[in-house]
Amino acid sequence: MARPFPPMQTVSTGLVVAIVGFFSSFPIVLQGLSAMGASRAEAASGLMSAAIAMGLAAIVLSLWYKVPISVAWSTPGAALLAVSAAPVEGFSGAIGAFLCAGALTVLAGLWKPLGRLAAAIPTTLAQAMLAGVLLPLCLLPFKAAIEIPGQALPVIATWFIAGRINRLFAVPAAVIAAAIVVTLSAGRAQVMPEHLIAAPVWTTPTFSVASAIGIGVPLFIVTMATQNIPGVAVMRSFGYTPAPGRLFSAVGGASLLSAPFGAPATCLAAITAAMCSNEDSHPDPAQRYWSAIMGGVFYCLFGVFAVAITGFAAHADPLLMGTLAGVALIGVMANSMHAALDVAAEREAAILTLAITASGITVFGLGAAVWGLLAGGIALLVAKRMR
Repeated sequence: MARPFPPMQTVSTGLVVAIVGFFSSFPIVLQGLSAMGASRAEAASGLMSAAIAMGLAAIVLSLWYKVPISVAWSTPGAALLAVSAAPVEGFSGAIGAFLCAGALTVLAGLWKPLGRLAAAIPTTLAQAMLAGVLLPLCLLPFKAAIEIPGQALPVIATWFIAGRINRLFAVPAAVIAAAIVVTLSAGRAQVMPEHLIAAPVWTTPTFSVASAIGIGVPLFIVTMATQNIPGVAVMRSFGYTPAPGRLFSAVGGASLLSAPFGAPATCLAAITAAMCSNEDSHPDPAQRYWSAIMGGVFYCLFGVFAVAITGFAAHADPLLMGTLAGVALIGVMANSMHAALDVAAEREAAILTLAITASGITVFGLGAAVWGLLAGGIALLVAKRMR
């Protein structure tokens, strides 16, 4: 029988989940939205709507299935946006691409052939594409260490030391260090925003084939391959077996509803899903869904105050924000590189995918991620035929 109130252990777990999930990756989301041409108000709206969308999705799905279904924004997808060229239509074109990615996710859940096609993309190539997307971002902390050492080095040192103590809190600790640096540089009065509560900003989408293929499709692929499918695998490893198709459609629907307000993509979580599903969440597996629910509640609360976070980011040197994004992604890139090179027979194709993606080229309006995945796929097919 379900409890009417959450056990206290799941409340504390949910708070930790939200702190780790939000503060470990919000700089990446802001970098992605900024690269897509979002104004400060639009970026605040996007951060707020992304946090509220994943919070509400986690609450509804976990209550419905009585399973710890942790939901997140697509950190790899935001990283992809951060290294992609903005659509010629501006931020409205990016919104159209977000809607395309959300619609594809819904379709992948409803139409099994598309879901199987997304799952059939070789893991090595998908991870190589992700590693290529992350590489330029992971270089930013070291560039910042030379150009703005007084600001970047304390952040990098805090991240490194905190990571030796507890890896989950390395990036939140770096965020605190960055906040101190910005406050000391700009002054507390300047950093404090005029309003603490974020306001939603509607952006009417503009659709184009170039932005749909160049941004929407890669966003869908990287989110499915690195978030949604692994998220289901994590839940199954703990004995929870909700229908994957329904979950894909649900998070895709959340993406569609939140995209006009600036949110890039809502997806299933992997790391925080493990935090909600293990025995530290609650000794009774039947009560662990409360951890995901409480995580969702705290995500929503953090989202409401997103304008304060974007206000802090507006006073920070862009390289300092790049430093935060870079240190947050180094672990992800390491895992992606390992997975990309794990299969010896596919390494050449994976390296080709990684190199082209990291190059940042744009040809015929299509970004490097598309060309990297296409080139890697062709190389892999040729190698298999020759063998």
